[in-house]
Amino acid sequence: MYPELFSIGPLTLHTYGLFVGVGFLAAILSAIRLGKTYNIMPQQVLDMGFLMLISAVVGSRLLYVLMNVSYYRQNPLAIVEIWHGGLVFSGGAVCAIGSLLWYARRHSLSILDLGDLWAPAAAIGQGFGRIGCFMAGCCYGKPTHVPWAIVFTNPKSLAPLHVSIHPTEIYHSISGFLLFGILLFMHRKKSYKGQVLFWFLLLHSFSRLLIERFRGDDRGMFFNTNMTVTQFMAVLILAGSFTALMVLKAKNKKREGT
Repeated sequence: MYPELFSIGPLTLHTYGLFVGVGFLAAILSAIRLGKTYNIMPQQVLDMGFLMLISAVVGSRLLYVLMNVSYYRQNPLAIVEIWHGGLVFSGGAVCAIGSLLWYARRHSLSILDLGDLWAPAAAIGQGFGRIGCFMAGCCYGKPTHVPWAIVFTNPKSLAPLHVSIHPTEIYHSISGFLLFGILLFMHRKKSYKGQVLFWFLLLHSFSRLLIERFRGDDRGMFFNTNMTVTQFMAVLILAGSFTALMVLKAKNKKREGT
């Protein structure tokens, strides 16, 4: 594809970074619009957005490095080269939620309300960000001969060249945009706090488990199992989200019955 859009002297505009930026902007605009529902001011949205962005980048990069620790031991300077791709959503999600929890406690806000606010934003951000993955060639798929298979030819791509592979980056992107639409609809219909947040985590984890089967890049196995680290984390998040939804739903029914 097109890992680099153009270069001017030493300055290079990487397509991956551009789409991550577009995704962040789309997420912020979505959160600002939904923030009116919770009386959250635009400045608060911006503060939370930048806090979670930094946390998510650090967390997602850290998990990717841990999954490929043998390579980064030999190339430690490459750890900071995130413009070449190499971010794992699960690690970023955990750190972003942690930073959001800190912000909620510091400002006496409901963490469940903030989670519902940012869930659609995270989905649309991923939708655009994965297009950047596609352009860079990271997060590529396994070899295949399906009609929609793609072939990377750019020598700067991170994907294997001249091989028909699954466009898993596009699978992830479509999943993000679909989730965004579902969560917006759910946001208007929700009956209790946290409903949108945990449905996002559940549905995203489910889609991640499906798409992971078609990934061709080295995912890192979880100990001696046939599961990748990402799959293992997705299972944990899925199970935790399902449990949280059941608990919150039961509490809401009990509250409505009193």
